[in-house]
Amino acid sequence: MVESLKRKTVRGMTWSFVDNIANSGITFFVGLILARLLTPMEYGIMAMITIFIAISTSIIDSGFSNALIRKSEINRIDYNTVFYFNLGISVLLYIILYVASPVISSFFNEPVLIKITRIISWILIINALGIIPRTILVVNIDFKTQTKVSLISSIISGVVGVGMAFYGLGVWSLVGQQLSRQLLNTFFLWIYCRWRPVWEFSTESFREMFGFGSKLLVSGLIDTVYKNIYYVIIGHFYSSAQLGQYTRADQFKNIFSSNLTNVIQRVSYPVLSSIQNDPKRLKDAYRRIIKTTMLITFTCMIGLAAIAKPLIIVLIGEKWLQAVYFLQIVCFAGMLYPLHAINLNILQVKGRSDLFLNLEIIKKIIAVGPIVVGVFCGIEYMLWGSVLTSFISFFLNSYYSADLINYPTWQQIKDILPALLVSGITALAMWSLTLVDMPMCFLLLLQCLLGLILSTFIYERLQLEEYLEVKRIILSLLNRKK
Repeated sequence: MVESLKRKTVRGMTWSFVDNIANSGITFFVGLILARLLTPMEYGIMAMITIFIAISTSIIDSGFSNALIRKSEINRIDYNTVFYFNLGISVLLYIILYVASPVISSFFNEPVLIKITRIISWILIINALGIIPRTILVVNIDFKTQTKVSLISSIISGVVGVGMAFYGLGVWSLVGQQLSRQLLNTFFLWIYCRWRPVWEFSTESFREMFGFGSKLLVSGLIDTVYKNIYYVIIGHFYSSAQLGQYTRADQFKNIFSSNLTNVIQRVSYPVLSSIQNDPKRLKDAYRRIIKTTMLITFTCMIGLAAIAKPLIIVLIGEKWLQAVYFLQIVCFAGMLYPLHAINLNILQVKGRSDLFLNLEIIKKIIAVGPIVVGVFCGIEYMLWGSVLTSFISFFLNSYYSADLINYPTWQQIKDILPALLVSGITALAMWSLTLVDMPMCFLLLLQCLLGLILSTFIYERLQLEEYLEVKRIILSLLNRKK
C-alpha cells in the first residue's frame, strides 16, 4: 500500500510536472515570438482585465473542486450538483462583466477594454464546462491525460496567437490565444473524460460541499485579488507600458514559481488526503514533498534572478530592459510560493478551511502596506515589499500547519536550508560573471553551464536525500525513454 501510494505520487507528480513544464514551455516560446511582434503597451492593456477574469474564475469554482477531491466517497449527484452550479454562476458573471465593461474601460482610461472585456469574458463559461472533467482526472491522479489535453491546446492556440500578431492584430492576438486555448482545453477534457452530466441537483450535497468550500472560496478570492492587485495599481497609477514590463517579468517568474506551485497543489492534495488518517505517514510524505520541491524551487528561482539580464535581452530584446530589475525582485518573492501551497494544503487535508480563511485575511492585511508604498514611492518599493510579505506568510502558514502534523517551523527551515545555501552560492557565482564584459548570448550560456556544473558538484558531495530523490526520478525518466 505504501509502495503503491509512492508510485502513484511519483507518477502523478512526474506527469503533472511534464504537463506544466511542456505547457509552459510552449506558452513561453509563443510568448517570446509575441513579445517581439507586440509592444509593452499591448501587454499592459491585456493585463488590465486579468484581475476581473481571475476573481470570476474563483467565484465560479467556489472551492467545490477541492471539496470533491477531499470526499472519500463521491456520488454521481455530487458531480452534477457542482456542474450546474458552476455553469449557472459563470453565465451570471459573464453578464455582470459585459455590463461593467465601460466602467472598467474608464478606470484604466483605455477605450479598447470595452470590447476586449466582453469577448475575453467568454472564458468564464468555457472554463466552467471543464471543471468537473478536470476534477475527475485529479481525483484519479490521472495527470497523463491532462498533459495530453493541455499540450494540444497550447500548441494550437499558440499558432492562433502568433498568426494574429503577424497579421497586425495587436492586443487581439493575445485575446485570440487565450480564448482558443481554453476552448480547446475544455473540448478535449470532454473527449477524454467519460463523465457526462445528468439533470439532477441536490441541495443536501450542495450544503455539505459549500460548508467546506465556502471558506476556501473567500480565501481564494482574497488571494486572487492580492496576486492581481499589482496589475490594477500599476495600470491605474502608472502607464500601460510599465504594466507591460511588469507583466513580462511576472510571466518569466511564473515559468518556475507558479508551475511548481501548481504541480505541488494538484498532486500533493489528493495524495495527502488519501492518508489523512495516518499521522506518521502523512508527516513523512509531507516532509519528502517539501524537501524535494524546495530544492528544485530554490535552484530555479535564485538562478533565474542571476541570469535575468542576459536572458531577457537575448530572448525578447532591449525594449524589455526595465523588466530585468522587476524579474530579479519577484524571483525572491516567488521562490517561497510552493512552500506556501504545501503548508496550506495540510489545512485543507485536515478539514481546517476556517483556519485557511483566517490566515488569508491576516496575510493580506499585512500585504496592504507594500501596496500603499507602491502607490506613493514607486513600483520597485512595492515589489520589495512583496518579498518581505512572502517570508512573513511562510512563518504564519507553517506555524499553524505545524500543530496539525507535528512538523514545527524550525524543522521545516532546517530541512530546506541546505538547498537554499547551495542555490545561493551557485547563483552568486553565476551573477559574478555579469561583471565581465562579454556578448550577452555567450554570457547567458556561460552562466547556465557554471550553474549546472557547480550545483551538481556540490550536491554530489553532500548526497542530500532530496537531491538523490530528484536524481532518481530524472534517471528513471531518461531510462524509460531509451
